[in-house]
Amino acid sequence: MAEKVYNFGAGPAMLPEPVMKKIQQEWLDYQGMGVSLIEISHRSKEFIALINEAQALFRELTGLPDNYRILFMHGGARMMFSAIPLNLAERVPSKRCLYVETGNFARLAAEEAELFYPVETIANSAATGYDRIPEIAPEMIDPAAAYLHITSNNTIFGTRWNKFPETSVPLVADMTSELLSRRIDFNKFGVVYAGLQKNLGPSGMAMVIVREDLLGFAAKQTPTLFNFAQCDKDNSLTNTTNTFAIYVIKLVLDWLKEQGGIDAIESLNQKKAARLYEVIDGSDFYRGIAHPEHRSIMNVSFRLASEELDRKFLAEADAIGLYALKGHRNAGGVRASIYNPMPYAGVEKLAVFMEEFERQNR
Repeated sequence: MAEKVYNFGAGPAMLPEPVMKKIQQEWLDYQGMGVSLIEISHRSKEFIALINEAQALFRELTGLPDNYRILFMHGGARMMFSAIPLNLAERVPSKRCLYVETGNFARLAAEEAELFYPVETIANSAATGYDRIPEIAPEMIDPAAAYLHITSNNTIFGTRWNKFPETSVPLVADMTSELLSRRIDFNKFGVVYAGLQKNLGPSGMAMVIVREDLLGFAAKQTPTLFNFAQCDKDNSLTNTTNTFAIYVIKLVLDWLKEQGGIDAIESLNQKKAARLYEVIDGSDFYRGIAHPEHRSIMNVSFRLASEELDRKFLAEADAIGLYALKGHRNAGGVRASIYNPMPYAGVEKLAVFMEEFERQNR
């Protein structure tokens, strides 16, 4: 029997094994219909029931307040980099959009917004290699701005916002690599969005959580499929949606509920991350990229003493079923993405390998 493979890829990432088996089980016959879920109409009563169930389950698990709407939108988080300013900037006369640059995708989000409206990056951690989250004082936030955008977890460099900024303007957060991994107070945010390919499902779509009072301000030039109000009005069915992706979201949410919900999965995620940081901190052989006060529990990034050692580490890890540990090209080194579906056994196997690799290669 082949050795168990643990997928540490940053995205598309692993899905829970019970979800994969459920997909396999229902692939040719969805709920006794005799056809696959991907063959039925997005406007059929069966699919409308499914999308409504997915929304209700997300609300139940997260405690999402009633005045927030759930949208399923095309194009992943990168598409939302354009949709956010197009939907929010026209709310205020200044049309100014504020951004905090804490990594590659935070930078790309600001650059995309700049195609449409004036953008100000009010804080930036590039000077320290994106190894930390910058301090945001209230006076840094222009109350006349349309919104403040942050990337709550930075996949490449392994940092996250442990404390969200207090702001009088709507706070917008790209939570692609951490949504559902920890308890979030959505009342702090105007918009939260996430690509599916980390903790939610297959790549290519995004979930958008938007406060109701922020709907209806889309610029005239906003494409129909970018328009949050239109998407909300049509229950995310303005056109033929990715029915398979929404089906998988529903199965992932079912699985998360079976694990005990968000509080239980957050506790497990903290335990997984602590095991890897314990190895890193207990050695001068591994060098963590993120500042200890700003570490992510989803993406653990570190380097060895040389690129040659990095390559040896990655090759030997891959040979024993520790898959996709290569760091992003912008950071190098090693990156272990330990999203919700990663079991503790996978993290323990990696930690033991790290300890043994150090003993053999000092």
